[in-house]
Amino acid sequence: MSKAVSAMNGASFAGLAKVTETGLGGMITLRGDFASAKFQTAVKAATGTQVPATRKIAFGDRGAAAWMSPDELLLLVDYDSADAVVAKLSEDLATEHHMAVNVSDARACFAVSGDAAREVIAKVAPVDLEAGQFEAGDFRRTRFAQVAGAFWLDETGSFHIVCFRSVAVYMYDLLCTAAHPQSKVGIYA
Repeated sequence: MSKAVSAMNGASFAGLAKVTETGLGGMITLRGDFASAKFQTAVKAATGTQVPATRKIAFGDRGAAAWMSPDELLLLVDYDSADAVVAKLSEDLATEHHMAVNVSDARACFAVSGDAAREVIAKVAPVDLEAGQFEAGDFRRTRFAQVAGAFWLDETGSFHIVCFRSVAVYMYDLLCTAAHPQSKVGIYA
């Protein structure tokens, strides 16, 4: 069996902000009834955190849970444990209507960090990133120019982006162009 590799093999660019492909990450699409006690318990067992509020991401000691829609979460776990987590979720939710799928190899992940990170993301995603409007723990599904993606802001001010692996090169090039030193707009500076 071949060794799993990330979409961009750790590519990195430094400009107005630093753009980095962050490598392999375990990602699970989980659909179900958020109000169900069994569902909530299964999410807690998988990640160590509760079901997040709308448009939020919550972190636990074993991973994170991100709100994707009223009945869908994106669970972030260790890459090597994703299959086992899916199996346990399926076992824990066997009597409930649900779907749990390991989508790790179908996704690519990037980080944008630095003083101009907000500006870089704002250039390519139609989201109000004004401080106070988008803060640490906020999560959005949106478009980045021509492709679908999702992102959140962490406590250090870095943005984390998830997109389909098939558009990883496009996403990386897009973020690098938005971070190019000669592209400064200065709206959040």
